[in-house]
Amino acid sequence: MVDDGDLNRAAAPGHRLEAVAGRTADAVEELVELWISAGQTVVPRLSAHQLKALRTVGQRHELTLTGLAERVGIALPAASRLCDRLEAAGLLRRVPHPGNRRALHLLLTPLGSTVLTEIGERRAQILAAVLAGMTPLQRRSFEEGLRAFQGARRTSSAEFPPGA
Repeated sequence: MVDDGDLNRAAAPGHRLEAVAGRTADAVEELVELWISAGQTVVPRLSAHQLKALRTVGQRHELTLTGLAERVGIALPAASRLCDRLEAAGLLRRVPHPGNRRALHLLLTPLGSTVLTEIGERRAQILAAVLAGMTPLQRRSFEEGLRAFQGARRTSSAEFPPGA
């Protein structure tokens, strides 16, 4: 049986796992920059953490502050301050939990939902513009590579930080 170390050593220069990881990291940084910039094009402008929190609330019903902190990977006080800012901007509401007087549910407001939709549309436009500069074969390869990456990440034994 061949292990990953053997494969890495046997790979041609430029195809070693470390080299591929470095080039991938560079490309991902550019993608993240484009991704985050979409949050800067709406009013109110959202930081990466605010956008991640808003998306998390929008994706999960009956989310509590503790649940948000865990999913976003931040401390509870930081999550509370983050919610304060999102609530002050009219994007989020905290409502009493029906079964626990001490807990609060986090809900998107209609404005919060609209902002998330706008950001999603802006992201799609940005990505479409970049993808338009690629050949059909490059786009297919890119998509296949992303799917393979997702599958490998799900089955990886690597440690990931909370919320990753």
